[in-house]
Amino acid sequence: MDIKTLYDANINNITVAKNAYDTLYSAFGQHIENWQHDVVDRLGHSEWTGTAAGHANTRIQFLGNELQAAKQELGLISKALTDAAEGIAAAQSHLISALDDAKKNKMTVAPDGGITWDKDPNSPNYAGDKAEATAKEIGKRITAALTEADHTDQTINARLGHLATNATNGTGLDSATAKADQTATDALNQVPAAGTDPNSVKAWWNGLTDAQQQHMIQTEHDKVGALDGIPATARHQANLINLQRGKERIQRQLDALGPEPVHNLATYNGQPIKNPDYDDWKQKHDDLEDKMHGIETIEDRLNTPVDADHPPAFLLGFDTKGKGHAIVAVNNPDTADNVSTYVPGTGARLGGSLHSDIERSDLMVASANQATGNSKTTSSITWVGYAAPQSIVPDAAFDIFAKAAENDLHSFETGLRATHEGKPSNNTILGHSYGTTTVGYTLRDKGLPVDNVVLIASPGVGVEHARDLGVDPSHVFAAQGDIDSIKFAPPEDADNFASNLINNAGGSFGFIDEPDHHVAFGRDPSVPQFGAQIIPTSPGTDHSGYWENGSASLIAMGKAIAGKPIS
Repeated sequence: MDIKTLYDANINNITVAKNAYDTLYSAFGQHIENWQHDVVDRLGHSEWTGTAAGHANTRIQFLGNELQAAKQELGLISKALTDAAEGIAAAQSHLISALDDAKKNKMTVAPDGGITWDKDPNSPNYAGDKAEATAKEIGKRITAALTEADHTDQTINARLGHLATNATNGTGLDSATAKADQTATDALNQVPAAGTDPNSVKAWWNGLTDAQQQHMIQTEHDKVGALDGIPATARHQANLINLQRGKERIQRQLDALGPEPVHNLATYNGQPIKNPDYDDWKQKHDDLEDKMHGIETIEDRLNTPVDADHPPAFLLGFDTKGKGHAIVAVNNPDTADNVSTYVPGTGARLGGSLHSDIERSDLMVASANQATGNSKTTSSITWVGYAAPQSIVPDAAFDIFAKAAENDLHSFETGLRATHEGKPSNNTILGHSYGTTTVGYTLRDKGLPVDNVVLIASPGVGVEHARDLGVDPSHVFAAQGDIDSIKFAPPEDADNFASNLINNAGGSFGFIDEPDHHVAFGRDPSVPQFGAQIIPTSPGTDHSGYWENGSASLIAMGKAIAGKPIS
C-alpha cells in the first residue's frame, strides 16, 4: 500500500458493492421463498407417492439446503465488504490527518513518504527548530496508516478469496461449510474466552481489521487487556482504560466508606471497648488505599519521561480483584531481542512493593544493555499476575499459591512467544523468593517456552536438580546472598523439620559429608548438588539486596538475561 493508493481510495465504491450484494442477498432470499412456495409446498400437497416421488423429494430437499447455504455465503460477502469499508476508511482518515499536519507544519511529503522542509530560519516557509522531531512523528503516523490499510486489505482479501473459492468449486453450497464460515465470521466479533490458547488468540486478532481491533479495545477492554496472545501495544491500550476505570471505582469505594469511625465505644473497668465498625472500616480502607497506591505507582512509571534509565513502559495486565494484579513491561516484549519475566514473591500485589518491583525491571534492562553494549533490546516484565502469599507465616510456608499460578504463568509465557515479531527472542523467566517456587512448579508441571531460568533467593522450586525443570541445566542460574535468611526456610512438611535442620546444619559444620540442603520446597537451588550455574553475590547481600546498583548479582542477572556467560 502506498500513499497515493490509500489517499485516492474511493470508500464509496466499496459501499456501493456492499449494497449491491445486499440487493442480491434480498433477491436470492425471495427466490428461495418462491421456490419453497411454488415447488416444495406444491409437491408436498400433490399426494405424489412412489419410488420416483421419494427420489424427487430427497433431491428437492437437498437443493433447498444448497440454496440456504448459498444465501448464507452471500451474506458473509456483504459483511466482509462492510468491514473493508470501515477498515480502509479508518486508515485513510489517519493518513489524511498526518498529511494535513505535515502541511500545517510547512512540510512536503513525497510519494514514497519522505518528508522535506525549509531549514532556513530567514525563510517565510521555515518549519521551525523542532521540525526534525515533528517530521519523524508524522512519518511514523503515515507508516502506521499505510500498515493499517495493508493489514485490512490482506485480511479482507483472505476472507473474500475464501468465499470466492467456495462459490467456484461448489463447497459453498454445503450447509456444513456455510455454517463453519458463519461461525468464523461471528467469532470475529467475540473476544475468545479466558484461557484460550494464546496462539489461537493471536490468529483471531490477526483476522480482525485495525478498525475492528480498535473497536474491541474500546468496547471489550477488560477482556482484551487480560488476554494472552494479544500484542503488547493493544493490551497496553486496553489496560490504560482498565486502569482509569479501576481508579475511579476504588475512589468511589473509598468515598462510600465515609469518615473514620471512633476506635472505641466506651470503657469498662478502665479498659476500652473496641468499636467493631472501626475494625471493619479500617480493613476495607487500608485495602483500598493500598490498591490506590499501586495504581498511582503504575501511573507514575507509565508517565515517566523516556530516557536511558527509563525506557518506555507497557501495561500488559491490570485488575483490582483480590489483592489486585499488575503486569508491567519495560520496553515492548514483542519487538525486543531479549525478554525476561520477573516473578516477585511474598507480598506481591497491586499495592505493596510494586514500585520497587518495577524499578527492578528497569535495573535489569539497564544491566542487560550493559552486557550487550546496547547492541540488543531487552524487555523486562514485572509479572504480578498471580495471588502471591501475603505473609511469611503462615502463607509462604505452603505451596498452594505456586500451584494456583501455574496455568496463568504458562499462558502468559506462551503468549509472549505467540505475539513476538520477527526472529524468536531469547526469553528468561526470573523469580525472587517465593516467586522462584511459582516459577519452578510451573516449569515442573506445565513447562515454559523459555531459554533461561534465574532463581534468586529461593526457598525451593519443587525439584531436586536443575535438569528436572525441563531447561538445559547450563541455562539455569541461582543466587543466594551471604546473609540471606532464606537458607533457613523450614520445610513445608513439619514432620521433616528436625531432620532437615540437622541435615543442613551438619553439612554447614562438616558433620555430614553430603547434606541434601533441603529448604521449604525442595533442594536449595544455590548449592552445587542442584546443578545450576551460581550467580555471584556481593558481600552483605540480604534477601532484598540482589538489585543494588553495581552489585555482582545485578551484573550477572543482566548477563544471564542477555544470553551472555555470567563469568
